[in-house]
Amino acid sequence: MDERFDMVVIGSGPAGEKAAAQAAYFGHRVAIVERERSPGGAAVKNAGIPTKTLRETALYVTGFRQRDVYGVGLQLEPHTALMHLRSRTEQVVETMTAAVADNIARHGIELICGMGTLGPDRSVLVECDDGGTRRLQANVILIATGSRPFHPPGISFDDPDVLDSENVIGVERPFRSVVVVGGGPVGCEYASIFAALGVTVTLVDAAPRLLPFMDAEISNLAATSFRDMGMRVLLEAGQASVARDAGGLRVTLASGETLCPEKILFAAGRAGNTETLGLARAGIKTDERGRVLVDERFRTTAEGVYAAGDVIGPPALASVSMEQGRVAACHAFGIPFKQTVDPLPTFGVYSIPEVAMVGLTEEAAAARGIDYEVGRAWFAHNTRATIAGATEGVLKLVFRRDDRSLLGVHILGGSAAELIHQGQAVLHFGGTIDYFIHTTFNVPTESEAYKYAAYDGLQRQARSST
Repeated sequence: MDERFDMVVIGSGPAGEKAAAQAAYFGHRVAIVERERSPGGAAVKNAGIPTKTLRETALYVTGFRQRDVYGVGLQLEPHTALMHLRSRTEQVVETMTAAVADNIARHGIELICGMGTLGPDRSVLVECDDGGTRRLQANVILIATGSRPFHPPGISFDDPDVLDSENVIGVERPFRSVVVVGGGPVGCEYASIFAALGVTVTLVDAAPRLLPFMDAEISNLAATSFRDMGMRVLLEAGQASVARDAGGLRVTLASGETLCPEKILFAAGRAGNTETLGLARAGIKTDERGRVLVDERFRTTAEGVYAAGDVIGPPALASVSMEQGRVAACHAFGIPFKQTVDPLPTFGVYSIPEVAMVGLTEEAAAARGIDYEVGRAWFAHNTRATIAGATEGVLKLVFRRDDRSLLGVHILGGSAAELIHQGQAVLHFGGTIDYFIHTTFNVPTESEAYKYAAYDGLQRQARSST
């Protein structure tokens, strides 16, 4: 017999969990279908949270930031370091998985473990873990199945030393060298984590610079920071090919250079998890990477079926996915609560050092024909950063020259992902860089860099006007 729900969500990652909670909070009967045995999706299990935990653990167990400040650092035996990394990651994953499960239960949402497939007349057929089958009928279906690492054709991921951004979490033995293919957020995060741990790292990308969506100056400074860590960064390197012979892995670059690492990690984007959903049969269109096409309300091409999160493509940020799920639920049920996703989301890359941005880059402002200026504050001149031994990087403001309206904020530094939100707030209320001039910041703080970046911007504006 059919089981009736107001909403059935397929997938319990950030988009699915928050969409379900939003609908349930406003009194709707909701079920979540999750193919894994525990909820949370890739963000909790093998992507966002594990990567960030590895980063913090690596910094802690190596004393990375204190090496130059105090002249000391931990030299753990590799197996011991790996044990600490895996143990701490497992602890955090367990804690956050429990938090997601508690939130689902608190909202009275039914969590069904099994593989969901779209059926006729707005139904979801679930092959349950216990071997049974359930048919769920819904007024609204939300697809939030997330994504997985994209596997470039011609690369054998059956080789235990050829890794992607998910199975790298499960590496059981330490290694001394790695080639990371991909200069996007995931590639930069893992490459810098490995470098902090003392691994010999070569970061390879076909683009002319790392993190191409970021401000060019910040991207170039990030590459410089990586090189200063001892990492080799190869840009415009073309497509890498991988082979194995008696000597081990061989990574051949377009230049003809051959690298011989112990491991190779591909971080070349992600693809939507849609193959088993029966989308074509349901009349739902996707792009060439299997990502679901939606409109501004997150409606698919099938009546009553919505999609949100990584499964619809960029920006593929957990923070944005959560908002997409909430907005989709509000549109689906006419809930007058949240109608649009924030047009000014922050972007954070949890590399060492961190990179973050919000608003327009210099390049975007120039492309729009905006007469702009910039102001910078270098963390090498910031008292709190000096005390903490985190003096790498810069806070950069992009603003209109005529009225000093803030256009964008770009940060490279130890706390970039936290600091960026102050700039986001000013952008949201349409403020000028004068806000930072007139605001009193605690001293010493890294936030104080906003004030000195604004002062620098005013001085540059004055000099260019004379």
